[in-house]
Amino acid sequence: MERIYNFSAGPAVLPREVLEQARDELVDWHGCGMSVMEMSHRGKEYMGIQAEAESDLRELMGIPSNYKVLFLQGGASSQFAMVPMNLFRGKTSADYLNTGVWSKKAIKEAKKYGAVNVVASSEDRDYTYAPTQESWRLDSDAAYVHFTPNETIGGVEIFWTPETGDVPLVADMSSTILSRPMDVSKYGLIYAGAQKNIGPAGLTLVIVRDDLIGQTVPGTPTMFDYQIHGDNDSMYNTPPTYGIYMAGLVFKLLKARGGLSAMHRQNLAKANLLYDTMDASDFYHTPVARENRSLMNVPFTLKDAALDEDFLKGAKARGLMQLKGHRSVGGMRASIYNAMPVEGVQALVDYMLEFELARG
Repeated sequence: MERIYNFSAGPAVLPREVLEQARDELVDWHGCGMSVMEMSHRGKEYMGIQAEAESDLRELMGIPSNYKVLFLQGGASSQFAMVPMNLFRGKTSADYLNTGVWSKKAIKEAKKYGAVNVVASSEDRDYTYAPTQESWRLDSDAAYVHFTPNETIGGVEIFWTPETGDVPLVADMSSTILSRPMDVSKYGLIYAGAQKNIGPAGLTLVIVRDDLIGQTVPGTPTMFDYQIHGDNDSMYNTPPTYGIYMAGLVFKLLKARGGLSAMHRQNLAKANLLYDTMDASDFYHTPVARENRSLMNVPFTLKDAALDEDFLKGAKARGLMQLKGHRSVGGMRASIYNAMPVEGVQALVDYMLEFELARG
């Protein structure tokens, strides 16, 4: 069967080369007589796989040596609690930027551990833009500043790095990590669910500066303590071994393709192709402010919502899948992560133009 173009927001498309290599190595990894998913996480074979994955990620992102790389579980949603548990460090409040669904979830969870100061919000315009930093009301005594660089549901992306002085900057990068270069040293902590640009669902990545760990709030469970995971090389308990192996394959492929600068160029080209098509039409519309249009998640609506189901049926017949927008916003959403080839975006654009010609 021919593979479809999968525009799902997550779990999302994976590189075909990675899937084929994983298939070839599934039963017998490098002649060891067993699958990676059968290996002891304490065995030399698997420990080598994880160490290589971390090394490749550090190289890809330029992660400084004074940062821990943690391979965890629980999804990015678990980090909504783990971040305040670990980073309040005797402080009583933290700053949060509210730009959409995932920001709101993080804010709600953080309020269980201390006061939350919402520095700015785009709720006044249905989360279709990101407030510029000039409007933020930062607290110099905050434990940290949290923001979501890319809101997966709303398709709002922040392309600049906030300036927070001595207050650590925390970012939920679940749907933007590895899509473009970034300066890790400007962040205190970065976290991301794997199921968009890293690998299969089940793995959660945390990159945290050494000096920010080791002072959890009272009552923090052992499994929620970054220090424990760091001291044990992410092996305090059995890590998500197969997800880490798959992520390692993705990291190697990104390196072979020229790294994150090359990915950024490709992602810009794909996004521009889709946005330019909508801008040239009065049949399709994206609600997001031009300066905040996501490179990864592109929401759009048709001129007549009554045509939505016909649009989706036609798309499915062409192998263009998972285009229905999130239930909270409706319309359509095309997620075009690193692994989505430009051919997939071109196929979507061709279909959109034909549908407009026939039904517009």
